[in-house]
Amino acid sequence: LIMENVSFVRIFTLSGLNETLNYRVALFSLTLLYYCAILFFNVSLIIIIALDENLHEPMYILLCSVCVNGLYGTTGFYPKFLLDLLSPSPEIVYEGCLFQAFILYSFACCDLSILAVMAYDRYLAICRPLHYHSQMSKRRLSQLVCFSWLTPLCILSINVFLTSRLKLCSSNMQKIFCVNWVIVKLACSEADTFSNNIAAYITIVIYVSHGFFIIWTYMHIVKTAVRSENVRVKFMQTCVPHLISLITFLVTILFYFMHMRFGSRDLPQNLQNFIAIEFLLIPPLMNPLIYGFKLSKIRQKILYLVHVGKK
Repeated sequence: LIMENVSFVRIFTLSGLNETLNYRVALFSLTLLYYCAILFFNVSLIIIIALDENLHEPMYILLCSVCVNGLYGTTGFYPKFLLDLLSPSPEIVYEGCLFQAFILYSFACCDLSILAVMAYDRYLAICRPLHYHSQMSKRRLSQLVCFSWLTPLCILSINVFLTSRLKLCSSNMQKIFCVNWVIVKLACSEADTFSNNIAAYITIVIYVSHGFFIIWTYMHIVKTAVRSENVRVKFMQTCVPHLISLITFLVTILFYFMHMRFGSRDLPQNLQNFIAIEFLLIPPLMNPLIYGFKLSKIRQKILYLVHVGKK
């Protein structure tokens, strides 16, 4: 009877913040400032692209999609994290925990999907310029944007649904946000997690294949760029921001997964927390800044708006 009661977990304790008690106010202030910066730069770039018809091209629409996804992912983490910093013992309800795990995982997968579509767009623009407008039509672009959003949302819905079926025997999560894999690890010993493992491995295979596709496109892009100076200039202008964005994202996600699977419990809790939130910390702020400064059309538009503002 006691076992039945224990397995019906309704509230999780997030114990990842236990070591931050002494400087929570400073951490709250810095986090709030940082989140406001993420909101400001991403929303600014979305508005600039939406209002300027000259920027209604595939590359900029995909960039807009990256910024929307950045807002989606960070909104799934920062508001709750800020509330937790003000709480003596951070908690999250079971449904809220599943929802947060869904948002954060789908944000990461959406990011990789959008980066794969951007790589395909650059491949067509640089390696097959004569076919670019016919192959990257408005309809094709709409389909690719829908693919980059709907595929991760569907895949992660299945993952989270499978997790929601499990009976849990513990409510203590040693994290600062909800992680699907950690919820699965809190399941009772008799719970059947086989389907969860299969779904997790299928998800990993799908997104690793995205990675291989991106490598394949860049091998062709670099090969073409080496042969022509004009293509090299185009590569430096449009592909370098995408490459920086891609490498940053992959490094942060790799750190996260390495820590999740092989991370040592001996590491200080604060360092563990930093590794865990890197993918919510660096790409959402860096993406709009890199694209804003590096892509000449957006840079000119920003400088124009600054100049008009001074008048």
